[in-house]
Amino acid sequence: MIERVRVAVAGVGNNTSALVQGIALYRQTGSLVGIRRPVIDGLGVGDIDFVAAFATSEEKVGRDLTEAIFMPPNNFPRLNCDLPRADVPVTKGLVDATEVGRVAAVLAGAEVLLYSAPSGRPETAQAYAEAAYKAGVAFINTTSDPIARDPHRIDSFEAAGLPLLGDDLASQFGTSVVHNALLRLLEERGLTLVSSYQVNLGGTEDFRNLVENPNSKKQSKLNALSAADKVQLAPLGYLSHLKSQKVAHLSLEAQGWGETAVSLDVKLKVLDPSGAAGVNIDLIRIAASALRNGHGGNSAEATPLLKSPPGTAI
Repeated sequence: MIERVRVAVAGVGNNTSALVQGIALYRQTGSLVGIRRPVIDGLGVGDIDFVAAFATSEEKVGRDLTEAIFMPPNNFPRLNCDLPRADVPVTKGLVDATEVGRVAAVLAGAEVLLYSAPSGRPETAQAYAEAAYKAGVAFINTTSDPIARDPHRIDSFEAAGLPLLGDDLASQFGTSVVHNALLRLLEERGLTLVSSYQVNLGGTEDFRNLVENPNSKKQSKLNALSAADKVQLAPLGYLSHLKSQKVAHLSLEAQGWGETAVSLDVKLKVLDPSGAAGVNIDLIRIAASALRNGHGGNSAEATPLLKSPPGTAI
């Protein structure tokens, strides 16, 4: 029987709620709906055990992980499954780099640290990566903050045999994935792109944070798009009534044969945390497999799941 992956999470927000609930649902039902890869190196989607969790919200600290994921401002809905207690009390997250040692001690026994805090806090992301390194744990950066794009950090993780995956998720079926597919389709069919734009609206705390700290996210989105020089990104919009739903508007203007005009407008509505969980479940298993096989640093297998893998712009 294969050993389950021992996972710690930094950030107990909507994305973690979707992941924790989804794993419980798939264990109970055996469903394959919405799963990209049912098995990765012998690890199924239910072969995950959470062993530690970190959050800064006083309302979440001290609660069992399965309780904390439903505390405001989280607004991801409850899935149709029983959710047994994880017996994992949420630990106070680090505030500054002086607490790296404390966090590293809590990580003892974990194999993978999934960093799922809001984007736009690069110092915090770097501190968690350092804690993972000290604890001998693989690190996954789901945010747009540049961690896995740092050549020195990649080198140190690789030398230590510790996987380092990131940066920024390419959501299972999100704006960047759809937009890039359409841009490539135009190119494949011989059309010439004139201009394109995307607008993203959402109601999660990550959206609220990114409205205030948009720079790293904008560059990460551009990294994920071909023909990025002809694409404009409108500032992210936070609308609380959308809750965990994201609404995106895409527009493409092109020219076909005889320089005739082609226009395409698309509206996409998704539950953003579900899109993140559908990718995180693969990244966790890729990281665990690489760790168990002694392969440190970046993994090419993870690249299609990320907006800004190593080598892309910061």
